[in-house]
Amino acid sequence: MAEVVLHNVSKRFGSDTALDGVSMTVPDGAFVVLLGPTGAGKTTTLRLVSGLEVPDAGKVSIGGRDMAGLTPAQRDVAMVFQQYSLYPHLSVRENLEFPLKSPILRMPQPEIDRKVGEVAEILQISHKLDNKATALSGGEMQRVSIGRALVRNPSVYLMDEPLSSLDAKLRSDLRIELKNIQSHSGATLLYVTHDQIEAMTMATHVGVLDNGRLVQFGTPREIYENPVSIYAASRLGQPRINVLPADAFSGAPDQAAFIGLRPEQILQGNGQECFVERVEHLGDQTRLHLKYRTHDVITVTDAHTELTHGDIIKIQPANPFYFDAAGARIA
Repeated sequence: MAEVVLHNVSKRFGSDTALDGVSMTVPDGAFVVLLGPTGAGKTTTLRLVSGLEVPDAGKVSIGGRDMAGLTPAQRDVAMVFQQYSLYPHLSVRENLEFPLKSPILRMPQPEIDRKVGEVAEILQISHKLDNKATALSGGEMQRVSIGRALVRNPSVYLMDEPLSSLDAKLRSDLRIELKNIQSHSGATLLYVTHDQIEAMTMATHVGVLDNGRLVQFGTPREIYENPVSIYAASRLGQPRINVLPADAFSGAPDQAAFIGLRPEQILQGNGQECFVERVEHLGDQTRLHLKYRTHDVITVTDAHTELTHGDIIKIQPANPFYFDAAGARIA
């Protein structure tokens, strides 16, 4: 496995800037998740690392080797696309075997059979091995697509929202399996998702992208507990961070324009009165939708709370975040 380094990488498509001077190091053996909305530059980053796109400026290196001029095959990366990338005329087994039968690998058949069997069991498709790819459901096709990458042993795995088409239970199961595979194999994995639960549960590092710029890079806990901006703070955490005018509560620093409150930064029982608009019982916790003056506030409370619509509770901030008018964090 290998360290991936992007140094001041930029990429434009016509008049649109997809990446703007991005510098980032994906440590050897790390599970790095790229977060950001559509158009932030996440997939472009993967395509530049894989060699499917060429940077307009900057440099991409893998394992200390400059990738300029090298094809995807020469870079030894395995990529899972959001869209299925299967050979429709082949069976599931043949699709999984295909990368292992390349002239470069020349893997013996018993080893191919072993690896295909292991991956098929992990992805819960052992019973589909002899089916044609065209006979599969969308979720099954995506699992086979993931399997085609997992059977190999490349320098880097690149995954573009590989779980997005799966149902909730299978998505949860595969989050655990992908993380186990990555941690046990020591693989370097660069992963794109919109799902912050995937980022929080799987990533060793998270890169937050905004309009082609890397705004923060760190562990999920670092970004959750010490965001550099409102934008970065909003990428992680459920429910989303509450952002209110700084004068909604007393004690804000002079330069603050906004106050940010995660659920654990909202103390209940004392302070300012709020109206309970809605109560969501989610099993292990209860989510409260509050109206504070003219502001909507969402927080959590005890799973067995007896609060209901129309009740009045009191809240106050505890160690909140403050942001300036541009949304940057104030220490």
